[in-house]
Amino acid sequence: MTDNLTNQASAATSGSWGASLQGNGGRSPTVLVVDDEDALRATIAYSLRRVGFEVRTAVNGREALIGARAVPPDLILLDVLLPGGVDGFETCRLLRQTLACPIILISARTSEIDRVVGLEVGADDYVTKPFSMQELVARVRAHLRRASVKVADAPSISLEVNDATGRTAGVKVTQTRFNFPGLSIDTGRRDVHVGGKAVALKRREFDLLTFLARNHGIVLTRNQILRAVWPEELHGEDTRTVDVHVSRLRLKIESDPDEPRFVHTIRGTGYQFRVQASPGSGRATRG
Repeated sequence: MTDNLTNQASAATSGSWGASLQGNGGRSPTVLVVDDEDALRATIAYSLRRVGFEVRTAVNGREALIGARAVPPDLILLDVLLPGGVDGFETCRLLRQTLACPIILISARTSEIDRVVGLEVGADDYVTKPFSMQELVARVRAHLRRASVKVADAPSISLEVNDATGRTAGVKVTQTRFNFPGLSIDTGRRDVHVGGKAVALKRREFDLLTFLARNHGIVLTRNQILRAVWPEELHGEDTRTVDVHVSRLRLKIESDPDEPRFVHTIRGTGYQFRVQASPGSGRATRG
């Protein structure tokens, strides 16, 4: 077992993609690896260090919580089956109360319900064992790229939508803000207001809403949404992830999730963001 893990680590850090990292103002990103299996924890840490990451480790949820809150990491790799009475799901939920960094769950559990639970408690990704070190490092890189995107790199626009027609009245190059009747999105501050009241969205929910809003009026397939909001997914295209997150988003931004005003289901295709002129009308594209 140990020899196989060592061979994977060596293969993972060879080749052009194993070049050293440089970012965060010259500081190497820090990854917290939480796993009670000594050999796997050491192999993951070795693979990450070889490509330029700073690595800290913990063997249980309590250590992870104390360490992450004392010195917040840039990303957390978190095993689900942890000893000590606080498993990975609960550790993830508690970490999310104070940290916004990407969290990738690692588990031998492969059922859909476990994946859904992982997403519900705040994880950004779910990797099942066994996995290759090359794929794991690639996922870490992908999540850190998304997390480090600067506001200045995003399109700087303010979108105004006419309340009566739901059509785009004009696009002004002013700031990273979308203003719709009853809904505003500030991509710089990552703030969302519905009816003038602030709404707390998780990172994926905000990314999903922003992607839909940027494509106001355009019908998007589930695969298009999946690739845009979850670009780090390397194998397969489980579009149920999109449906789960759309349902969660509607619960937070729609006054009636069964009769959505903003995010509409286009049966057989995917979703469309458009402003319904009045609640309850236009039932042909009911969510």
